[in-house]
Amino acid sequence: MNKPLRRIAVFCGVLVFAVLVRATWVQFVQADELSSNKNNRRVKIEAFANPRGNIIVGGKPVTGSQEGGDTDFKYKRTYVDGPMYAPVTGYASQAIGNSLLEGTYNKILNGRDDRLALKRAKDILTGEQPRGGDVITTIDPKAQEAAYKGLTDLNAKGAVVAIDPRTGRILAMASTPSYDPGVFADINNSKKFSELEKDKNKPLNNRALRETYPPGSTFKILTAAAAIENGVVTNVDASSGAPSPYQLPLSTNKISSEAGDASCDKVSMKRAMEISCNNVFLDAANKLGQDKMRETAQKFGLNSDFYNKDFGDLAAAKSLYPDKLDKPQTALTGMGQGSLTSTPLEMAAVTAALANDGKLMQPHIVDELRGPDLTTIEKFGPKMKSQAVSAATAKKVQEMMEATATASDGSARKAQIDGYTVGGKTGTAQHGVNNEKLPYAWFVSYAKQSDGTSPVAVAVFVDPEGMDISRTEIGGGKLGAPIAKSVMEAVLKK
Repeated sequence: MNKPLRRIAVFCGVLVFAVLVRATWVQFVQADELSSNKNNRRVKIEAFANPRGNIIVGGKPVTGSQEGGDTDFKYKRTYVDGPMYAPVTGYASQAIGNSLLEGTYNKILNGRDDRLALKRAKDILTGEQPRGGDVITTIDPKAQEAAYKGLTDLNAKGAVVAIDPRTGRILAMASTPSYDPGVFADINNSKKFSELEKDKNKPLNNRALRETYPPGSTFKILTAAAAIENGVVTNVDASSGAPSPYQLPLSTNKISSEAGDASCDKVSMKRAMEISCNNVFLDAANKLGQDKMRETAQKFGLNSDFYNKDFGDLAAAKSLYPDKLDKPQTALTGMGQGSLTSTPLEMAAVTAALANDGKLMQPHIVDELRGPDLTTIEKFGPKMKSQAVSAATAKKVQEMMEATATASDGSARKAQIDGYTVGGKTGTAQHGVNNEKLPYAWFVSYAKQSDGTSPVAVAVFVDPEGMDISRTEIGGGKLGAPIAKSVMEAVLKK
């Protein structure tokens, strides 16, 4: 062979080798990356080529798959009571993608999870139409309905989270205003999603999980726990010695209480909890100092991303007890103000831990993953995250919260339920520079059965912006307590 031909042959051989190397690289190294690329239309088409598995609430599906629509996409996602369950299900859209449970368990729902490989192979051999697996949630449909109705009846921006303190199972998770995931499920309806994104009321925001707010006086239950656990308060019935109004340390600012300075002056911590005096909790946080306050807050889940590790795409924003606080700022955290922030999920978890004798259970929203043949793929059981405070401390806080619900002038009395022991705490949190905006309203509570165990703890958050309401009518007892009561009743009746 002459020299030019030999060079051409070598060059062609190199080209063929390069093509083989590239093909091997794409098929075996980049395969997963390409198959999960959001711009890969073939993957999208395949994802909607068969009926999707369902998200189950109370034994019934709240999702479905409907045949028809775009020629490339055989099935589209449908939703039952879409706005009510949107903070749980999220969306599965041909145009936008997936979120929340639809995203976290996408491979289970579309049947592509490796644990369903045997079922896929069987479907090919038998000619049976493939279908995804199901996600069985912990949500109680009656509790979810009560939570959503309570918020929508107020026409409020807000959120409700209910937890079983004994197990960490999330029984309700509502956020308003909400949206219907079905309106943009079709490839041709992406414009509807854009409209929701631009809506000034932010219906796509998950206020239960993804938004943080100052928790106001509901945080006093954690301050009380920290003070008792660290020996700053040894007798909840004894005079605190804290004057009202209370002068912040190293400051000329004095903080009063809505209950009145005369009613709050030097009262006990128990009485301060009942009528929500600020001075006692400012004084407790000041005496504890930022390190002990932060340490206790972290045991209850603040400054932690443990929700993110277990929730996947259903991750919660981190609730914060800040670093490097000065003495006035530390004192303000005692009443849930300053730079302290929390999600409604976090305040529900704090309340649940105190109701569970100080044991903080990992909140979770999925009970089980099932294959299309109803076989169990994975089950999720209770996980204890920490002993946030001792059982003795928790019981003293319970005593105060229960007095807050039973006292004739107790701020949580609207949450009482006949035949059950209820503990509660109201909260009103300043909002805006110099509190120029309407304050946020909070309410947290739990209900005990006759055996002393609590099957439900609730946190209610209400942002009154846009409501036809005066500032004097805004309070956790007025706006949040009736919602919390209805959610607890729904669980207790079951």
